[in-house]
Amino acid sequence: MIPSEISQSPGERAAAAPAGDRPPPSLPRQTATPLGRLVATVERLRREVREAHAAADGRALVELAKGILMGRLDCTPAAAAHQLEELCREAGLSPLELAADIVNQAARDHVTEVAAEFVERTAAAGPAPRTSDVAVRLRTAESGVLASADTQAVAESLLANALTPLGAVAVAVWAAAPDGSLTLAGHAGFPAEEASRWRHVPPGVATVPRLALRERATVTLADPRGDGIPSIGRPHWPDGGRMAVPAGTGGRVHGVLEVCWPEPLPPQPPQIQRQVEALAELCAHTLDSAVAPDAEAPHGLLPDVSELIALAEGLHDPTIILTPVLDQDGRLADFRIRHVNTRFVDPVGRPRGDVNGALLLEAYPMAAGESGLFESIERVHATGEPFRAERVSLTALVDQIPLTSVADISVSRHGAAVLLIWRIEDETARLANLLQHAQRLGRIGGFEENFGTGEISWNSELYALHGLPTTASPVPLRNLPDYAHPDDAAALGRFLRAVMRYRRPASVNLRLRRSDGILRHIRVVAEPVLDSAQRLHAVRGAYQDISAQHWTEVALAATRDQLALTEAESAERNRLALQLQHAIMPPHHHIEAPGLKVAVRYRPAETESLVGGDWYDTLVLPSGLIMLSVGDVAGHGIEAATGMVVLRNAMRGLAVTGAGPAQLMSWLNTVTHHLTKQVTATAVCGLYDPRTRVMRWARAGHLPPVLVRKGEASALPLIDGLLLGALPDVTYAEQEVRLEPQDTLLLFTDGLVERRDASVQDSLAHLLGTVASGADDLDGRLDGLLTESWSDTDDDTCVIGVQVD
Repeated sequence: MIPSEISQSPGERAAAAPAGDRPPPSLPRQTATPLGRLVATVERLRREVREAHAAADGRALVELAKGILMGRLDCTPAAAAHQLEELCREAGLSPLELAADIVNQAARDHVTEVAAEFVERTAAAGPAPRTSDVAVRLRTAESGVLASADTQAVAESLLANALTPLGAVAVAVWAAAPDGSLTLAGHAGFPAEEASRWRHVPPGVATVPRLALRERATVTLADPRGDGIPSIGRPHWPDGGRMAVPAGTGGRVHGVLEVCWPEPLPPQPPQIQRQVEALAELCAHTLDSAVAPDAEAPHGLLPDVSELIALAEGLHDPTIILTPVLDQDGRLADFRIRHVNTRFVDPVGRPRGDVNGALLLEAYPMAAGESGLFESIERVHATGEPFRAERVSLTALVDQIPLTSVADISVSRHGAAVLLIWRIEDETARLANLLQHAQRLGRIGGFEENFGTGEISWNSELYALHGLPTTASPVPLRNLPDYAHPDDAAALGRFLRAVMRYRRPASVNLRLRRSDGILRHIRVVAEPVLDSAQRLHAVRGAYQDISAQHWTEVALAATRDQLALTEAESAERNRLALQLQHAIMPPHHHIEAPGLKVAVRYRPAETESLVGGDWYDTLVLPSGLIMLSVGDVAGHGIEAATGMVVLRNAMRGLAVTGAGPAQLMSWLNTVTHHLTKQVTATAVCGLYDPRTRVMRWARAGHLPPVLVRKGEASALPLIDGLLLGALPDVTYAEQEVRLEPQDTLLLFTDGLVERRDASVQDSLAHLLGTVASGADDLDGRLDGLLTESWSDTDDDTCVIGVQVD
């Protein structure tokens, strides 16, 4: 037996010491009760069991190293133990570290590569590290895996020996099923109730192990909170990082190793990922219960292949049985075609013997190309999830010439073998099927009538068009008038004479009266078939249901007529509105008034459909005052034009009463609200006294007038005034302005300044700049305003210019 002081590290000797040799830990005050002492005792026993398992794993590794020394030195166990003790003393290593180095040198396996890679990648960061730190963890975990009876013990050994030094707090080993589901085969670090809740994950649930299984690669989530992916242990470590690694051997993925950290996982160096991948490979051996892929059965076939041959021979589709071919490192390199059934048809016509026994990529090298066939087979072999696809391109090389066929593919895994079934697409059958669908979608029924034998052939769609069961007798072509609407008799007669007498193709549209009383619009197309003597032998053709097209054309014609009528009415309304507007307000107008020059410009909308309700008026009242007003009725068309006439005439009639501008606006608001139909408008009105050169004015939602004095332009104050027609009773304010000789006053509608991409303030500022730099004479100034207006609304525009003599 190996001495305990050699085979155990100091920590292990302490863990292996009898419990009675060590005093129990002091109990907290809250555990001084009998129940508290019982809980503390249970926890201590659990800890001691875990320490005993860890010590046992370490002893197994030392025993393995001792066995290697016995084989190489050809010595007894005692001599090997003594030699191990001497080597530890000379190298300054613990027994576990030295045992790990001895096993690495002897094994030269994946664990050895990971340990060596760790040294190479970290040597540049400081003093050269030793492989023993990593090797001890991995080799101790390996010993625990080999000594464990189930996956649960494997998970506990991995966490205790290899993952806890990496900062991990929990590990889960998932077994993958062919249907894509995951079963929790082993776990450590997770609470029992949490593990019970996650004992089975159905297919399609996007968990971290599921992502690794789908990608067949390591998946690392630094902080799963942002990804919203459900994970085992999330309530306990909500922001803990995760790493999931597929666990497989020989190209097959048997499950996934998931490692959980308590905090967000910072970027890990590649060597850490390689260590976890090495641990996943150890887990794969416990999950793999299938026969090794290269283990040949007594009759030269794998047991899985032997069972599949009978199944393949019973299938009516070409079937290939494949087995994996591994390289020297145990990775999948290709698939061997172990058997092809008697129904097998090679896409390029090769006999079965040329394909049977060959490697898949040798027989079909293009399978690794764009079709993705080899990748699909590899995925099925790895995950066990079946794969099916339609119209997959199969390409084979014949004398370096690629020949492609189209087939429906089915791939499934059975034990260690893969079953590949393909159905080469028959072009004739495909075209017939395509024609059948086209006839169904187009509601087309075909027929052929043989006059020599009297046989009439209809397809199923033609029976449906006639409303007859498929067991009914077809209707001869000569009897078709009996099933048509009487009004179609003449057209149908011409059709029958053209086909049967004059022997030329023809077509006719008719209304078919079905046996169920439904009337359908049908188009019949037929052509004669002549024999060698040019006699009529048969007639073949087709019926097409055009009822939907007919009623669509009828509705479209009615819509066109209605649209033409509506356009004509709209054009007439716009023409009348334009005539009415021009009759009341000509584009150019001069008014004689004492002490004033008054000029008017009116620019109608460029589009007739936008004829609006702008209006202007100047009037010398009996009192000698001069009324100036402009307004704008909301909207366009005949309604706006008639509303404009009402308000303009009302303003004229109210002005002769001698009332002031504010009162006139109040009365005009009453007219707008009560005597018109849902009309709103804006307006500005001024009463000018030639004797005093004072103008009193008021506004109702309108822009204020602009005063030009000595080359400077400014807008009059924006006094209160609600637009006309909004409320029944409104009081308006008015102001006075004294004009001086050569002053110019402008009243205008918003069509002069309104712009879609600018505010009213910006538009008014542009107008003031244009007015200030305009011509001195009144007519030139108004013409310049219309020319340089930056309005883009295509609206009516009214401008009244007043210049004091």
